[in-house]
Amino acid sequence: MKRILLFILIITSLQICSQNKRIRILSSKISTFDEKRWPGATILIGNVKVAHEGATLDCKRALLYREQNIFKAIGEVVIEQGDSIIQYSDFANYDANTKIAKSWGNVEVNDKEMKLTTDTLYFDRTNQKLFYPAKGTIKDKKNTLKSDRGTYYLEEKKFSAKTQVNVVNPDNELNSDHLDYYTNTNLAYVYGPSTIFNFKDSTKVYAEKGFFDTNTDISYFVKNAKLFLKDRTVAADSLYYDKRKGFASANNRIKVIDTVQKMVIKGNYAEIFELKDSMFIIKKPVAISIMEKDSLYIHGDTILVTGKKDNRIVRTYHHVKIFKSNLQGKCDSIHSNQATGLTRMFKNPVLWSGKSQITGDSIQFTTHKETNKLDSLRVLKNAFVIENDSLDPKNFNQIKGRDIFGKFENNNLKVLLVKGNAESLYYNRNEETLKLETVTKEIASDIEFLLENNEVIQTKYFKKSEGKTYPPSDFPSDKAKFTGFIWREDEQPKVMEDIFKKETQKVKPKTKVNSALQKAKKQLFKENKKRDLQQLKEEEE
Repeated sequence: MKRILLFILIITSLQICSQNKRIRILSSKISTFDEKRWPGATILIGNVKVAHEGATLDCKRALLYREQNIFKAIGEVVIEQGDSIIQYSDFANYDANTKIAKSWGNVEVNDKEMKLTTDTLYFDRTNQKLFYPAKGTIKDKKNTLKSDRGTYYLEEKKFSAKTQVNVVNPDNELNSDHLDYYTNTNLAYVYGPSTIFNFKDSTKVYAEKGFFDTNTDISYFVKNAKLFLKDRTVAADSLYYDKRKGFASANNRIKVIDTVQKMVIKGNYAEIFELKDSMFIIKKPVAISIMEKDSLYIHGDTILVTGKKDNRIVRTYHHVKIFKSNLQGKCDSIHSNQATGLTRMFKNPVLWSGKSQITGDSIQFTTHKETNKLDSLRVLKNAFVIENDSLDPKNFNQIKGRDIFGKFENNNLKVLLVKGNAESLYYNRNEETLKLETVTKEIASDIEFLLENNEVIQTKYFKKSEGKTYPPSDFPSDKAKFTGFIWREDEQPKVMEDIFKKETQKVKPKTKVNSALQKAKKQLFKENKKRDLQQLKEEEE
């Protein structure tokens, strides 16, 4: 008897379960049949309402295929799933076996977070997702999203699309080929070529992976990231950008292109302060100034750029090296004013031009503002020019004086004028045999040298006071080097890659980069317009 009761209970439960999986008619004004036109279908007309597993469907007319468990709705179709979603359309087909509804004609879907409109929509109730195969629009409180195809996941509140996605709000427009957008947080995650355009100032961000918070205008990208500002472009492996604060930080393989000054700065960490027109770069930074077919490279521990495009200052700090095919240099720090074209080298500076080594307490050179070519050179206090005799490395041609002024022609030194207490020492060779014939030492108030291919071809003395020419065998060895002579050839960067070589020094702790970062930040905030104006005045004087 117990077994019979158990069997009856199981059969009853299966029947109830089967009934729950079937589409149930809740209301209809007319219920009829037409086996010729719609075999196996129940025709429902007027205030039609059916239910299936927590969802209801309303329409004007419908066909219910009981055996197939399929419902076809026509006119003013409304699908509701509890309080989570309500959907409107002109037509709909619902398969209760797969729990998939296909709706078409003026489709509109609403939940607590968004409104979706499209022409055709598939609603997968099992996986709780909506899919439209052709052009749809999603609107929430913050953004309007459009795409050719898309999927909306109801439980995650996530919209996902892979073709021509467009997200617009009053401030920005985001275009992407692959995007996930969360309607409850307004966060957008991109996985393909994507661009964010700001309507206010036309700045733009491009990337191929990362996220964008449309509430705060903060973005972070980790693949092929590029930031397009008014007069410079920043590219990096990863990029963080807070648009409202005007702050960006970039990591690894950074490339900053100054579209106004024709300059590129590279490095591995940078911070950009858009509202203050300033930035700094550390971790192997190098500034590259494009000069026709040649380029000038400047490297140091830190590169700091301040000022607007018409009055930009570039400062390079500590262990600075310069490389150009016909000009190299080294010092502790460099100050470059792009408005005046003046570059100043500080602390034990040295320049190499062709075969000549140039030193002094301060070295300055200018570039032409329009052509960006090297224009002039100034070596102030204790100016010294040394040139090694190519045929006898023990001999050195030398020029010494208080100050030296030079003029460039086609980026090559053409004229050198030694002003004050000028001295020169030259080893003179026969032009044909190249045999050393004489050694000449001259002292004058001023001496002018004309150069060709970085070699002296003519010398002019002003107010000459004394001078002497010696046969090589009679030249006293103790006069072979002027006071202050230091030959620094081993410090010269011979190729561009040499500017990154560190000289032998004690191993520094790993906090070096962090220390450089803190120093750069402190220095950046110390800079202000007042100081820049003062420096401009000094340079003009």
